[in-house]
Amino acid sequence: MTTTENSTVTGERADILHALGKARHFFRFTAQGLTDEQANTQSTVSALTIGGLIKHVAEVERSWGEFVRTGEQSGPDFSEEVEFTPEMIAEWEAKFRLAEGETIAGVLADYEQVAAATDELVRTADLDAGHELPQAPWQPPGEFWTNRRVFLHLVAEIAQHAGHADIIREAIDGQKTMG
Repeated sequence: MTTTENSTVTGERADILHALGKARHFFRFTAQGLTDEQANTQSTVSALTIGGLIKHVAEVERSWGEFVRTGEQSGPDFSEEVEFTPEMIAEWEAKFRLAEGETIAGVLADYEQVAAATDELVRTADLDAGHELPQAPWQPPGEFWTNRRVFLHLVAEIAQHAGHADIIREAIDGQKTMG
């Protein structure tokens, strides 16, 4: 990873940080005032919960941060064909709920740490540097992403899940992020 010499954040980096901050604000807002039980409520037909979405987004940011730093990304190895068993699907869905002993406060605190690490990468990483994406069924082989594209992808990912969380929250108690 190449870093910039100037620690002052302006221009494109400031814009990326602003977009990430705005998306995160609306995402975190969906959890405001929820009990642990409410944060773990499946209020729609999907398996998603607000607590689980926060865990997921933290893991996504953590994984993309690893990619920016090293070119590697945590997750399943798709270098060979994978059969998705019912156990694998159940394990994946469990990641979208608070596990025994997890709290909404705890997952929010973890997300704060991950977000701070991502923000530091936005401030310091060479935005033009990039890496080949790991092999996965949903992306073409041999595709490279710059760090800039990773950060823009994170904005979209967080905003998308903020929308999911907003629908879930509205079904729980009627609260809306906007409007």
